[in-house]
This record gives sequence, C-alpha cells and structure tokens, in this order.
Amino acid sequence: MRQARIAAAAASVALLAGLTACGGGSDSAGGGGSDKDNLSPAQAVLAELKQASKNTDEQDSAKVESEQTQSTPQGEMSTKSEGALDWSGGGTTAEMTVTQQGSAAQKLPTSGKPMPARYTEDAMYLNMGDEFASTAGKGKHWLQYDYDKLAEQAGPSGALIKDQMQNNNPARSVELLLASGKVKKIGTETVKGKKTDHYRGTLKVSELARMQSKKLTEKELDQLADQLKQQGFKTETVDLWIDGDDLLVKKQETAKGANGDLDSTAYYTDYGTEVTVEAPAASDTMSFEDVLGSGS
Repeated sequence: MRQARIAAAAASVALLAGLTACGGGSDSAGGGGSDKDNLSPAQAVLAELKQASKNTDEQDSAKVESEQTQSTPQGEMSTKSEGALDWSGGGTTAEMTVTQQGSAAQKLPTSGKPMPARYTEDAMYLNMGDEFASTAGKGKHWLQYDYDKLAEQAGPSGALIKDQMQNNNPARSVELLLASGKVKKIGTETVKGKKTDHYRGTLKVSELARMQSKKLTEKELDQLADQLKQQGFKTETVDLWIDGDDLLVKKQETAKGANGDLDSTAYYTDYGTEVTVEAPAASDTMSFEDVLGSGS
C-alpha cells in the first residue's frame, strides 16, 4: 500500500511539473550538412531540426506557458503552468505558478488555486497553501519532492521522473524526434504572431522510455515498459513548431491510454530571460515522504 501511495505521489510530481519534456537522444543524432540542396526531403527535415535543437539549447533559458490535460477514472485533471526555466548550468531550474482544475481535482484543497512552484537541480517544491500548513503540513507551507528519494522509493517511474525534472530543456523535444528519425514536416503556421514550420512524429511509448533516459538499467526499463502497458499507452505523437530563428516556440504531446488520454501543450518565449531560483526556507518545508508516512 505504501509503495502504491509513493507511486501515486510520483505521478503527481510528473503532472504538477507542468514542464513536460520528452527525453532526448545525443546531439549527434540526425544528419545532413549545411547545403540543403544536396539533401533529400527527409534529410532536409532532420537538418532543420538539428539546427533548431542547437539554437534552442544555446539560449539557456526561456519563459514558458503550458497546459496538460489528462483523463482519469476519477475524471479530467487539467494543470496549467506559467513561469520561466533555466538550463544553463547543466541541470534545470525553474520558478513557476501551477494551477490544477477539473473534476478529478475537485476534492483537492488546492483545486483552482495557483500554487507557487520552484524547481532546483535536486528537488521540486510546491507551496500547498494555508489549509495544508494548518493540517498535514504541521505549520509548513512548502512540500518538497527530493528527486533522489523519489527515484529510490518509486522505482523505475521515479527514476525517469528524476531524469526528466533535472534535464527539462526545450531542446530535448527536438532531439527526441531527431534521434527517432520518425518525423515529417506538416507545413507553415502562425504561432503567437510568429511564422513557424510545423513538424510531427509518432513514436511507440516503449521507444520513448528507452530514449528518455540512459541512466536506467535494462531491468528498470523493462519494469517501466510494463507500467506503461498497464496504463494502456502505446504511442505518443509529438508536434513541434520552429520559428525563423530556429527556436522552438510550441510543443504538443498527445497519447491515448486505456485509463484516459493525455494532451500537453507548451509555448516558449523570451529566450535568454533571467531566472533566479532559491529553495524555500527549511523551516517552512516538509518532505513528501513525511506526509505519506503520516498517512495524510
């Protein structure tokens, strides 16, 4: 039972993150040189995405707005996030505001209430509000999800979440399609006033699991694949919109599962913006495993 509750907490972290990022392959993936005239249409697409991956990665930071909607047996859960993230130091840090809504969130004390969220390279922190502080929080407002502890207690899914949270770089979404080679150019569209090229790829979830993290063992990858099968997810479609500066400006991920569908969209603007993140005061912070241990 405790393991199930920890796994549920791990799923909450993934959902509340609001920064969903596909994992990536190496930056050497894809092909093609600078002379596109000598490339086939497929090679030209990979060359374009390779340049977009490079340019996006070099920006180091950006503002982000995202919305993730997931259907569950308890109803629909929608998570909106807004803020800025930085990946200049190798890991990812972010300062966000997260809001949960939908029928599946109605019984939560935070439903419909914007929650400040901070992401350091080692942990995620959510300000759960005064009601949480007066009850389960024992006077403390911030709930801490330590990535190492999450990975240790939640198994393969926790290990994958740890990797995703520590390496949440918009460029990784581009790298994923590069590494897969399964991508096509849909056309030209306008996104938030910018002319963009639209790309799409559909990948098997089992492939995604292996491409998203090279830190998992074969046993962990097999266990993770089993978990994904139980959820009914088989494929995921990734759509990317790249602007004239070869920067990712929009990303959408969709997947259908036996227990509900998933739709996640993120917009990236103001590349190079300044981002400063500090962990909340320890005196106002409680770890998620302490909350679980108390039976709350």
